[in-house]
Amino acid sequence: MPLKLRLARAGTKKRPVYRVVVADSRSPRDGRFIEKIGHYNPTLPAEHPDRVQIDAERAKYWLGNGAQPTDRVTWLMARLGLVEKPAQKNNPKKAEPKTKAKERAAAEAQKAEEAAAASAEASA
Repeated sequence: MPLKLRLARAGTKKRPVYRVVVADSRSPRDGRFIEKIGHYNPTLPAEHPDRVQIDAERAKYWLGNGAQPTDRVTWLMARLGLVEKPAQKNNPKKAEPKTKAKERAAAEAQKAEEAAAASAEASA
């Protein structure tokens, strides 16, 4: 049974509050969970002590038993000093234009070059 440390949404419409839970990865986001180990209230200011509360002892227990935290839970636990801050993901190729866009840009550059050459011949 693959376990996840993840957020389960609670609260009302447009006023989210999240529970940090240990759940089977196949169960729904707000569905059945094994244990609640904390909560996260994003509506509170960042420096407020009640914004993030996680039971460190239980979190370490579940991590030791193979539970995998989601990206957001890892970020929250890193802010509390329970785990190492994950390495920053960087994918410079993602911002690079795709093949079709490169072809269009090359065609436009060639047309501009031909137009510049034609205007140079006409003025000469």
